[in-house]
Amino acid sequence: MKAVIYHAHDDIRVEQYPIPAITETELLVRVDGCGLCGSDIIKIVQQVPPPVVLGHELTGTIVASGAAVSSFRTGQRVVVAHHVPCGTCHYCRHQNYSMCVQFKTSNIAPCGFAEYIRVPAAHVQQTTLLLPDVLSEEEGSFTEPLACCVRAVRRMPLQDGDSIVVVGLGSIGLLMVQAVKALGKRAGQTYHVYGVDLFPERLQLARRVGADEVFLAQAEEHALRAMLAPATDGRGADAAIITAAGARPFMQALASLRKGGLLNIFAAHAGTVPVNIEQVYQQELSIISTYSSSPQDLRLALDLLTTGLVRVDQLISHRLPLEQFHEGVMLMRERNALKVYFKIAGEKNGE
Repeated sequence: MKAVIYHAHDDIRVEQYPIPAITETELLVRVDGCGLCGSDIIKIVQQVPPPVVLGHELTGTIVASGAAVSSFRTGQRVVVAHHVPCGTCHYCRHQNYSMCVQFKTSNIAPCGFAEYIRVPAAHVQQTTLLLPDVLSEEEGSFTEPLACCVRAVRRMPLQDGDSIVVVGLGSIGLLMVQAVKALGKRAGQTYHVYGVDLFPERLQLARRVGADEVFLAQAEEHALRAMLAPATDGRGADAAIITAAGARPFMQALASLRKGGLLNIFAAHAGTVPVNIEQVYQQELSIISTYSSSPQDLRLALDLLTTGLVRVDQLISHRLPLEQFHEGVMLMRERNALKVYFKIAGEKNGE
Protein backbone atom coordinates (compact mmCIF):
# COMPACT_ATOMS: atom_id res chain seq x y z
CA MET A 1 0.00 0.00 0.00
CA LYS A 2 1.00 3.67 -0.29
CA ALA A 3 1.78 5.69 2.83
CA VAL A 4 3.41 9.00 3.69
CA ILE A 5 6.52 8.18 5.74
CA TYR A 6 8.39 10.90 7.65
CA HIS A 7 12.15 10.25 7.56
CA ALA A 8 13.18 13.85 8.33
CA HIS A 9 11.55 17.26 8.03
CA ASP A 10 12.98 17.59 4.53
CA ASP A 11 12.63 13.92 3.62
CA ILE A 12 8.97 12.88 3.59
CA ARG A 13 8.13 10.24 1.03
CA VAL A 14 5.02 8.63 -0.40
CA GLU A 15 6.27 5.07 -0.54
CA GLN A 16 5.20 1.44 -0.44
CA TYR A 17 4.49 0.13 3.04
CA PRO A 18 3.17 -3.25 4.24
CA ILE A 19 -0.54 -3.44 4.97
CA PRO A 20 -0.65 -3.65 8.79
CA ALA A 21 -1.50 -6.94 10.49
CA ILE A 22 -4.08 -6.76 13.29
CA THR A 23 -4.63 -8.67 16.52
CA GLU A 24 -7.95 -10.04 17.78
CA THR A 25 -8.75 -6.74 19.52
CA GLU A 26 -7.98 -4.42 16.59
CA LEU A 27 -9.44 -3.19 13.32
CA LEU A 28 -8.02 -2.78 9.83
CA VAL A 29 -9.49 0.28 8.13
CA ARG A 30 -9.18 1.25 4.49
CA VAL A 31 -8.72 5.03 4.55
CA ASP A 32 -11.12 6.97 2.35
CA GLY A 33 -9.48 10.34 2.87
CA CYS A 34 -7.57 12.51 5.32
CA GLY A 35 -7.35 16.24 5.89
CA LEU A 36 -4.04 18.05 6.27
CA CYS A 37 -3.85 19.71 9.69
CA GLY A 38 -1.86 22.72 10.79
CA SER A 39 -0.18 20.51 13.40
CA ASP A 40 1.18 18.34 10.57
CA ILE A 41 2.72 21.46 9.06
CA ILE A 42 4.16 22.54 12.42
CA LYS A 43 5.93 19.20 12.85
CA ILE A 44 7.53 19.61 9.43
CA VAL A 45 8.45 23.28 9.83
CA GLN A 46 9.85 22.84 13.33
CA GLN A 47 11.98 19.94 12.06
CA VAL A 48 10.70 17.41 14.58
CA PRO A 49 12.98 14.33 14.59
CA PRO A 50 11.48 10.99 13.53
CA PRO A 51 9.45 8.99 14.22
CA VAL A 52 6.61 11.35 13.34
CA VAL A 53 3.09 10.22 12.49
CA LEU A 54 1.41 12.56 10.01
CA GLY A 55 -2.31 12.64 9.31
CA HIS A 56 -5.17 12.24 11.77
CA GLU A 57 -8.29 13.84 10.24
CA LEU A 58 -9.53 10.68 8.56
CA THR A 59 -12.49 8.54 7.72
CA GLY A 60 -12.42 5.02 6.37
CA THR A 61 -14.15 1.68 5.94
CA ILE A 62 -13.54 -1.36 8.13
CA VAL A 63 -12.14 -4.19 6.03
CA ALA A 64 -11.07 -6.59 8.80
CA SER A 65 -12.12 -7.00 12.41
CA GLY A 66 -10.38 -8.92 15.18
CA ALA A 67 -12.22 -11.91 16.61
CA ALA A 68 -12.67 -10.19 19.97
CA VAL A 69 -14.18 -7.01 18.50
CA SER A 70 -17.96 -7.05 18.86
CA SER A 71 -18.81 -3.36 18.51
CA PHE A 72 -17.93 -3.05 14.83
CA ARG A 73 -18.17 -5.14 11.68
CA THR A 74 -16.58 -5.08 8.24
CA GLY A 75 -18.10 -2.68 5.74
CA GLN A 76 -18.93 0.02 8.27
CA ARG A 77 -17.71 3.56 7.66
CA VAL A 78 -15.90 5.05 10.63
CA VAL A 79 -14.12 8.10 11.97
CA VAL A 80 -10.89 7.24 13.78
CA ALA A 81 -9.01 9.69 16.02
CA HIS A 82 -5.30 9.32 16.69
CA HIS A 83 -4.81 9.80 20.46
CA VAL A 84 -6.47 8.05 23.41
CA PRO A 85 -6.16 9.09 27.09
CA CYS A 86 -5.95 6.42 29.79
CA GLY A 87 -8.83 7.96 31.72
CA THR A 88 -7.41 7.16 35.16
CA CYS A 89 -4.15 9.07 35.65
CA HIS A 90 -3.75 12.33 37.58
CA TYR A 91 -4.13 14.39 34.39
CA CYS A 92 -7.23 12.56 33.20
CA ARG A 93 -8.87 12.89 36.61
CA HIS A 94 -8.39 16.65 36.27
CA GLN A 95 -9.75 16.53 32.69
CA ASN A 96 -6.34 17.45 31.26
CA TYR A 97 -6.69 14.53 28.85
CA SER A 98 -4.15 15.76 26.32
CA MET A 99 -1.48 15.87 29.04
CA CYS A 100 -1.91 12.14 29.72
CA VAL A 101 1.22 10.10 28.92
CA GLN A 102 -0.81 7.50 27.06
CA PHE A 103 -2.54 10.23 25.05
CA LYS A 104 0.75 11.63 23.83
CA THR A 105 2.24 8.24 22.94
CA SER A 106 -0.80 6.53 21.39
CA ASN A 107 -1.48 6.61 17.67
CA ILE A 108 -2.91 4.82 14.68
CA ALA A 109 -0.46 2.88 12.49
CA PRO A 110 1.29 3.74 10.30
CA CYS A 111 -0.37 7.17 9.82
CA GLY A 112 -3.53 8.86 8.53
CA PHE A 113 -1.96 9.45 5.13
CA ALA A 114 -1.96 5.78 4.24
CA GLU A 115 -4.23 3.46 2.28
CA TYR A 116 -4.77 1.27 5.36
CA ILE A 117 -4.41 1.80 9.08
CA ARG A 118 -4.31 -0.51 12.06
CA VAL A 119 -6.62 0.71 14.79
CA PRO A 120 -5.26 -0.35 18.23
CA ALA A 121 -7.61 -1.77 20.88
CA ALA A 122 -7.79 1.43 22.95
CA HIS A 123 -8.75 3.39 19.85
CA VAL A 124 -11.38 0.81 18.94
CA GLN A 125 -12.93 1.26 22.37
CA GLN A 126 -12.77 5.05 22.71
CA THR A 127 -12.03 6.98 19.51
CA THR A 128 -13.55 4.96 16.68
CA LEU A 129 -17.03 6.25 15.79
CA LEU A 130 -19.53 5.10 13.19
CA LEU A 131 -19.93 7.66 10.41
CA PRO A 132 -23.67 8.36 9.95
CA ASP A 133 -25.14 7.93 6.48
CA VAL A 134 -26.05 11.63 6.31
CA LEU A 135 -22.36 12.60 6.33
CA SER A 136 -19.89 12.19 3.48
CA GLU A 137 -16.34 10.97 4.05
CA GLU A 138 -15.13 14.55 3.59
CA GLU A 139 -17.56 15.90 6.16
CA GLY A 140 -16.65 13.16 8.60
CA SER A 141 -12.96 14.05 8.36
CA PHE A 142 -13.73 17.29 10.22
CA THR A 143 -14.79 15.40 13.36
CA GLU A 144 -11.34 15.48 14.97
CA PRO A 145 -10.52 19.16 14.32
CA LEU A 146 -14.04 20.17 15.33
CA ALA A 147 -13.63 18.16 18.54
CA CYS A 148 -10.58 20.27 19.39
CA CYS A 149 -12.70 23.40 18.95
CA VAL A 150 -15.48 21.90 21.04
CA ARG A 151 -13.06 21.29 23.88
CA ALA A 152 -11.79 24.87 23.64
CA VAL A 153 -15.29 26.27 23.96
CA ARG A 154 -16.23 23.89 26.78
CA ARG A 155 -13.19 25.06 28.77
CA MET A 156 -14.48 28.64 28.75
CA PRO A 157 -17.02 29.79 31.40
CA LEU A 158 -19.32 31.60 28.97
CA GLN A 159 -22.65 33.19 29.91
CA ASP A 160 -25.73 34.05 27.90
CA GLY A 161 -25.14 37.17 25.81
CA ASP A 162 -21.33 37.01 25.97
CA SER A 163 -19.18 38.33 23.14
CA ILE A 164 -16.43 36.08 21.79
CA VAL A 165 -13.88 37.10 19.19
CA VAL A 166 -12.11 34.48 17.07
CA VAL A 167 -8.75 35.76 15.82
CA GLY A 168 -7.78 33.89 12.66
CA LEU A 169 -10.33 32.47 10.23
CA GLY A 170 -8.59 29.55 8.59
CA SER A 171 -10.45 26.25 8.59
CA ILE A 172 -10.00 25.95 12.37
CA GLY A 173 -11.18 29.50 13.01
CA LEU A 174 -14.26 28.88 10.87
CA LEU A 175 -14.96 25.69 12.81
CA MET A 176 -14.45 27.62 16.05
CA VAL A 177 -16.99 30.27 15.07
CA GLN A 178 -19.55 27.52 14.48
CA ALA A 179 -18.62 25.57 17.60
CA VAL A 180 -19.22 28.61 19.80
CA LYS A 181 -22.59 29.24 18.19
CA ALA A 182 -23.65 25.58 18.21
CA LEU A 183 -22.69 24.89 21.82
CA GLY A 184 -24.45 28.07 22.89
CA LYS A 185 -27.59 26.94 21.11
CA ARG A 186 -27.43 23.51 22.75
CA ALA A 187 -27.14 25.21 26.14
CA GLY A 188 -30.07 27.51 25.42
CA GLN A 189 -27.80 30.53 25.31
CA THR A 190 -26.89 33.11 22.69
CA TYR A 191 -23.26 34.04 22.15
CA HIS A 192 -22.19 36.92 19.91
CA VAL A 193 -19.25 35.81 17.79
CA TYR A 194 -16.88 38.11 15.93
CA GLY A 195 -14.22 37.03 13.45
CA VAL A 196 -10.90 38.66 12.54
CA ASP A 197 -8.61 37.83 9.63
CA LEU A 198 -6.26 39.32 7.06
CA PHE A 199 -8.11 37.84 4.06
CA PRO A 200 -11.43 39.40 2.95
CA GLU A 201 -12.63 36.13 1.41
CA ARG A 202 -12.31 34.40 4.78
CA LEU A 203 -14.27 37.19 6.42
CA GLN A 204 -17.08 36.59 3.93
CA LEU A 205 -17.00 32.87 4.64
CA ALA A 206 -17.13 33.52 8.38
CA ARG A 207 -20.31 35.52 7.86
CA ARG A 208 -21.82 32.66 5.89
CA VAL A 209 -21.10 30.14 8.67
CA GLY A 210 -22.59 32.29 11.40
CA ALA A 211 -20.29 35.09 12.60
CA ASP A 212 -22.29 38.09 13.82
CA GLU A 213 -19.66 40.53 12.54
CA VAL A 214 -16.21 40.32 10.98
CA PHE A 215 -13.24 42.68 10.97
CA LEU A 216 -10.24 43.00 8.71
CA ALA A 217 -7.13 42.65 10.86
CA GLN A 218 -5.18 45.87 11.40
CA ALA A 219 -1.57 46.45 12.43
CA GLU A 220 -2.25 48.64 15.47
CA GLU A 221 -2.41 46.74 18.75
CA HIS A 222 -5.63 48.34 20.03
CA ALA A 223 -7.41 48.39 16.67
CA LEU A 224 -9.44 45.28 17.41
CA ARG A 225 -10.69 46.65 20.71
CA ALA A 226 -11.81 49.83 18.94
CA MET A 227 -13.69 47.82 16.32
CA LEU A 228 -15.43 45.76 19.01
CA ALA A 229 -16.37 48.77 21.14
CA PRO A 230 -19.75 49.57 19.49
CA ALA A 231 -20.90 45.96 19.85
CA THR A 232 -19.76 45.59 23.48
CA ASP A 233 -20.79 48.95 24.96
CA GLY A 234 -17.11 49.86 25.00
CA ARG A 235 -16.17 47.04 27.39
CA GLY A 236 -14.34 44.79 24.94
CA ALA A 237 -14.83 41.08 24.36
CA ASP A 238 -15.75 38.70 27.17
CA ALA A 239 -13.42 36.13 25.60
CA ALA A 240 -11.00 35.82 22.70
CA ILE A 241 -9.80 32.65 21.00
CA ILE A 242 -6.54 32.80 19.06
CA THR A 243 -6.31 30.39 16.14
CA ALA A 244 -3.54 32.30 14.35
CA ALA A 245 0.06 32.10 15.55
CA GLY A 246 2.23 35.13 16.12
CA ALA A 247 2.89 37.98 18.52
CA ARG A 248 0.60 40.47 16.75
CA PRO A 249 -2.64 38.44 16.93
CA PHE A 250 -1.81 37.51 20.53
CA MET A 251 -1.32 41.10 21.65
CA GLN A 252 -4.38 42.32 19.73
CA ALA A 253 -6.55 39.58 21.22
CA LEU A 254 -5.31 40.37 24.72
CA ALA A 255 -5.97 44.08 24.21
CA SER A 256 -9.48 43.35 22.94
CA LEU A 257 -10.66 41.87 26.25
CA ARG A 258 -12.89 43.56 28.79
CA LYS A 259 -11.76 43.72 32.39
CA GLY A 260 -12.08 40.20 33.76
CA GLY A 261 -12.02 38.74 30.25
CA LEU A 262 -10.50 35.45 29.12
CA LEU A 263 -7.93 34.67 26.43
CA ASN A 264 -7.82 31.12 25.03
CA ILE A 265 -4.62 30.28 23.14
CA PHE A 266 -5.52 27.67 20.54
CA ALA A 267 -2.68 28.19 18.04
CA ALA A 268 0.86 26.96 18.57
CA HIS A 269 3.35 29.82 19.02
CA ALA A 270 6.97 29.13 18.17
CA GLY A 271 8.34 32.27 19.79
CA THR A 272 7.65 34.51 22.77
CA VAL A 273 5.32 37.48 23.20
CA PRO A 274 5.68 40.49 25.51
CA VAL A 275 2.91 40.40 28.12
CA ASN A 276 2.22 43.24 30.54
CA ILE A 277 1.74 41.23 33.73
CA GLU A 278 0.57 44.32 35.62
CA GLN A 279 -2.25 44.70 33.09
CA VAL A 280 -3.21 41.05 33.54
CA TYR A 281 -3.21 41.51 37.32
CA GLN A 282 -5.01 44.86 37.53
CA GLN A 283 -7.72 43.79 35.06
CA GLU A 284 -8.13 40.24 36.40
CA LEU A 285 -7.53 38.77 32.96
CA SER A 286 -7.41 35.00 32.53
CA ILE A 287 -5.13 33.28 30.01
CA ILE A 288 -5.67 29.61 29.23
CA SER A 289 -4.76 27.30 26.38
CA THR A 290 -6.47 24.35 24.75
CA TYR A 291 -4.60 21.50 23.12
CA SER A 292 -6.41 18.67 21.29
CA SER A 293 -9.61 16.93 22.43
CA SER A 294 -11.07 14.06 24.43
CA PRO A 295 -13.21 11.07 23.41
CA GLN A 296 -16.27 12.89 24.76
CA ASP A 297 -15.48 15.91 22.60
CA LEU A 298 -15.19 13.65 19.54
CA ARG A 299 -18.69 12.30 20.10
CA LEU A 300 -20.11 15.75 20.61
CA ALA A 301 -18.37 17.06 17.49
CA LEU A 302 -19.74 14.21 15.37
CA ASP A 303 -23.22 14.97 16.72
CA LEU A 304 -22.87 18.65 15.77
CA LEU A 305 -21.93 17.62 12.23
CA THR A 306 -24.69 15.03 12.00
CA THR A 307 -27.41 17.43 13.14
CA GLY A 308 -26.19 20.19 10.83
CA LEU A 309 -25.38 22.63 13.63
CA VAL A 310 -21.89 22.81 12.13
CA ARG A 311 -21.46 22.89 8.34
CA VAL A 312 -18.15 22.12 6.66
CA ASP A 313 -19.13 21.80 2.99
CA GLN A 314 -17.40 25.09 2.13
CA LEU A 315 -14.15 24.55 4.01
CA ILE A 316 -12.14 22.28 1.69
CA SER A 317 -10.32 24.41 -0.88
CA HIS A 318 -8.09 21.71 -2.44
CA ARG A 319 -8.60 17.99 -3.07
CA LEU A 320 -5.46 16.10 -4.02
CA PRO A 321 -4.31 12.50 -4.46
CA LEU A 322 -1.81 11.18 -1.94
CA GLU A 323 0.96 11.36 -4.56
CA GLN A 324 0.69 15.17 -4.39
CA PHE A 325 1.33 15.32 -0.65
CA HIS A 326 4.22 17.78 -0.98
CA GLU A 327 2.09 20.09 -3.12
CA GLY A 328 -0.56 20.10 -0.40
CA VAL A 329 2.03 20.96 2.24
CA MET A 330 3.29 23.90 0.20
CA LEU A 331 -0.23 25.19 -0.41
CA MET A 332 -0.81 25.27 3.35
CA ARG A 333 2.59 26.71 4.21
CA GLU A 334 2.18 29.53 1.70
CA ARG A 335 -1.40 30.21 2.86
CA ASN A 336 -2.80 29.46 -0.58
CA ALA A 337 -5.22 26.86 0.77
CA LEU A 338 -7.99 26.98 3.33
CA LYS A 339 -8.07 23.20 3.76
CA VAL A 340 -6.30 20.45 1.81
CA TYR A 341 -8.00 17.06 1.71
CA PHE A 342 -6.27 13.98 0.35
CA LYS A 343 -8.56 11.47 -1.33
CA ILE A 344 -6.93 8.12 -0.59
CA ALA A 345 -9.42 5.22 -0.85
CA GLY A 346 -6.92 2.33 -0.84
CA GLU A 347 -7.23 -0.52 -3.29
CA LYS A 348 -9.46 -3.32 -2.04
CA ASN A 349 -6.75 -5.98 -2.04
CA GLY A 350 -6.48 -5.61 1.73
CA GLU A 351 -9.93 -7.06 2.39
